[in-house]
Amino acid sequence: MNEIELLREWDADAPPLTDTARARARFRLYQAMQAPAAAPATVVGRRPLLRVAVACAAAAAVTATVVVAQNTGDGAPRTQVVSASTVLRGAAAEALRSEKPLIPRDDQFIYTKGIIEQTPVSGGPKETYVDESWSSVDGSKRSYVSELGYTQWVPPAQKGQYSWPPTEWSKLEQLPLDPGRLTITLRESGTKPNFGRPTRADQWPQVQFLIASLLRHSVLPKGLRSAAFEALADVPGVEVLPGRTDAGGRAAFGIRYVGPAGTPWASGRRVLLFDAKSYQYLGQRERLTIDGTTYDQWSHVAAEGVVDRVFQRP
Repeated sequence: MNEIELLREWDADAPPLTDTARARARFRLYQAMQAPAAAPATVVGRRPLLRVAVACAAAAAVTATVVVAQNTGDGAPRTQVVSASTVLRGAAAEALRSEKPLIPRDDQFIYTKGIIEQTPVSGGPKETYVDESWSSVDGSKRSYVSELGYTQWVPPAQKGQYSWPPTEWSKLEQLPLDPGRLTITLRESGTKPNFGRPTRADQWPQVQFLIASLLRHSVLPKGLRSAAFEALADVPGVEVLPGRTDAGGRAAFGIRYVGPAGTPWASGRRVLLFDAKSYQYLGQRERLTIDGTTYDQWSHVAAEGVVDRVFQRP
């Protein structure tokens, strides 16, 4: 009997894993794959964690890695390789664990409260904006949105109108929760997806842009944010940046995409931030120019929920 058959028969009568447990197991397996071969088994109490060695024929994506110090408690820090894929798959597992499923009615509104802090690169006082928005769940009602303190009423969605990410909840629910199928669906937006065709090198920048835009959506159907994090992990050109902090000073990993030279994504100026321990998504930093002034900007979502009318808060 080979090892695969042994694994198949081990706890064969156990109930199936939940989505959260499956995501965390996949993430831990990925961490074990990244660990040095000579490293001793990690011990929790008296039970060693099973390390599974998996031979991969080829990597799905090329991601930068960094070496960080890890305190093992014995006074001698140990280095560990952390890749962008490790961070993003950890974020996917954390999103599944922590997200609260929402099932809004078509006549309700999605409420979000976003905080934006920006400081001129050339010097000057920090500007802080608190943006509150109410978006119609099915797009049939007027929405009220705010960005950098500028507010406006948005008319109901028109038939045939297309926006990304979709504003209608029903369209978000139609997106695949499988990361690979999600990537192909976004790659071929507006046409019937060909799930058997590999993604060309020149298509990845657009795929990355659509995934990143989807992740900026404050409220998503259960499982979609996790799928988007995993899909982003497979995008070539995604890099990890160690030693970052969020606005509150929490230690974080940065994740950015550096696209081909000559494209709008070549600079890698937008950085997604994830907690250095839990991989929880914290928000993003970006350098951008507004009305001739260049700013370092930090943004994150402070509150979200479902309400019955505009200006109501959860």
